[in-house]
Amino acid sequence: MVKLIALYIKFLLKSKNQHGVQSPFVFDLVTKCFYDKTRHSAYSKLKGYKKHLLSNNNTIEIKDLGAGSRVMKNNTRTIHDIAKNAGTTIHRAKLLYRISNHFQLKNILELGTSMGIASQAMSLGNPEAKITTIEGCPNISKFTSNTFKQFDLKNINVQTGDFGKVIKTLDTSAYDLIYFDGNHQKKATLSYFETLLKTAHNDSIFIFDDIYWPDGMREAWQIIKQHPKVTVTIDTFFWGIVFFRKEQAKEHFTIRV
Repeated sequence: MVKLIALYIKFLLKSKNQHGVQSPFVFDLVTKCFYDKTRHSAYSKLKGYKKHLLSNNNTIEIKDLGAGSRVMKNNTRTIHDIAKNAGTTIHRAKLLYRISNHFQLKNILELGTSMGIASQAMSLGNPEAKITTIEGCPNISKFTSNTFKQFDLKNINVQTGDFGKVIKTLDTSAYDLIYFDGNHQKKATLSYFETLLKTAHNDSIFIFDDIYWPDGMREAWQIIKQHPKVTVTIDTFFWGIVFFRKEQAKEHFTIRV
């Protein structure tokens, strides 16, 4: 944790807001999406969904296929604890909502469903979107699928299994957004990235969660940034955002959000 704090301080020292951005595309994204101060009506639904999870003290047996939790080490956890410690924060859920809404993303893939907080945000951002989300733990997958039904989220399809195996069976040839939020390990992350590159088009967005933790994720992020197909990247500390826009020169941004 001390190391992560030190990395965050370093991030703050080199990060910028919209005033330090020269790219018209990134400036537009930052001002109209990242820094959008509108109190969207969907925000109350995001809060209601998470409040529902936080009020649930039932336990669930976890099968963790990734790097594990920074906070929870035991395999039997309450829904409350998972939502609190491992679930997407409201701040990030709002940003995911705005990104989904801003670009009107139609085909979305999520690696790491967990409690479905991020899935709901992307669904609300564009109710017409087709969202496929993959969860490695069967018990979590079953619980979250039922929660989606409770909240009438009909455009989300939950797949269960190892990410590497499931993504090879998907029939969608192109994704507008892929949200990588599971198995935070260097080798696995780079494998998913390379496998799913063929589904990226010029306007696709890849978002990688927790690019500063663990150490291997920082290394994976540096490799992804340098990939020849990647043009624009944005480091927000908690996310690494990747674009493939061929009309733009390769450039890396560090943005406070």
